[in-house]
Amino acid sequence: MYAIIETGGKQYRVQEGETLYIEKLPAAAGETVEIGKVLAVVKDGELVVGAPFVQDAKVLFKVVRHGRGKKIIVYKYKAKKNYRRKQGHRQAFTQVTVEKIEA
Repeated sequence: MYAIIETGGKQYRVQEGETLYIEKLPAAAGETVEIGKVLAVVKDGELVVGAPFVQDAKVLFKVVRHGRGKKIIVYKYKAKKNYRRKQGHRQAFTQVTVEKIEA
């Protein structure tokens, strides 16, 4: 059984017991978070697609930790104009484990 959920403006395919990195959630490590934006659920080979979300379906996550990803460099440059700007960015994430898919 797996589900397709939406969180942080992105879509993820999740299964029970799986660990994944999602956009930062406002929850402390060790807490349980419930996501109700379930786009589709596959249970016993049967696909249920929502319009836009599956009713009465939710996914329960356990927050493992928070962190920041690898640094990326944002470099702006205009030729022949002596314009250069260098900036770094590290995206915040939340590592979660899927505890249960209810559908």
